[in-house]
Amino acid sequence: MRVLGIETSCDETGVAIYDSEAGLLAHALHSQVELHAAYGGVVPELASRDHVRKVLPLIRQLFDDAGIEAGSLGGIAYTAGPGLVGALMVGAAVGRSLAWSWGLPAVAVHHMEGHLLAPMLEARPPEFPFVAMLVSGGHTQLVEVTDIGHYRLLGDSLDDAAGEAFDKTAKLLGLPYPGGPELAKLAQSGDPSRYRFPRPMTDRPGLDFSFSGLKTFALNTLTEAKEKEGQALSHQTMADIARAFEDAVVDTLKIKCRRAVRETGIKTLIMAGGVSANRRLRQQVSEMMEKEGGEAFYPRPEFCTDNGAMIAFAGCQRLQAGLAEPLGIKVSPRWSMETLAF
Repeated sequence: MRVLGIETSCDETGVAIYDSEAGLLAHALHSQVELHAAYGGVVPELASRDHVRKVLPLIRQLFDDAGIEAGSLGGIAYTAGPGLVGALMVGAAVGRSLAWSWGLPAVAVHHMEGHLLAPMLEARPPEFPFVAMLVSGGHTQLVEVTDIGHYRLLGDSLDDAAGEAFDKTAKLLGLPYPGGPELAKLAQSGDPSRYRFPRPMTDRPGLDFSFSGLKTFALNTLTEAKEKEGQALSHQTMADIARAFEDAVVDTLKIKCRRAVRETGIKTLIMAGGVSANRRLRQQVSEMMEKEGGEAFYPRPEFCTDNGAMIAFAGCQRLQAGLAEPLGIKVSPRWSMETLAF
């Protein structure tokens, strides 16, 4: 079965065609980074309008890249949530309308299920069961996965997600948008011994996350540094603060992953979502899993951020299982992955 996947949950328009036998045939992505950079963050209305402008040209380009016609498709998948409601409506409207006009089944895909299954696109995918760490700008979750569509939430973010904390701290440091990757780049030249930030919620049992306090700690550290050095901090001080923040987030995520692996007894861990592209995080988690006698899996960096490939793959699994949406356009800006049926 060949499936067209459409992803428009936030600020990236992603499309892809996945073939259940041949694998990923083609994918294309339009990023809105330049559009939102002037505002220091995503503006929902601008995001929706840009999806409207870009999604159909991207789909046309996709068919050219794949060298196939729409008639060879077996179904269409689109992200229906969670995400920005206006942005989600664009992908859902386009996906459902194309499916109706081409006489194809359509299926709504959960954005985080797409991320969770992204490592399956690699040449050596993980085997079930596994523990999934989903870490992005909007979510930080630990999920026990026994099969596709069978998920048990182990831990969730109680306030700021890890990616959100990265972006907000980067903004405090005056780094350009998007801040997370810029902070990680700055941290490479930081001294890891100068500052030590707390590892939130690691001194108590449980697998939930809280990063808002870490952001406040960074603000206080920055304020104290400015009182000593003046408003124009040295590049080294900024790098040292960035390194301390990154180390704290990485350590926290690693500690929680280790707890989840030990509590479930599952020796396979996958990490997905935008923050999973962080090199220090990958290195630390891989070393931890090796010590635990297990293995960590990741999607390639281009599939860590939002993309159409993960939606096409997840949609293909659901369509092959006989799932499809009735006529109508419906999205769920807030949608628990535990409610997914398969």
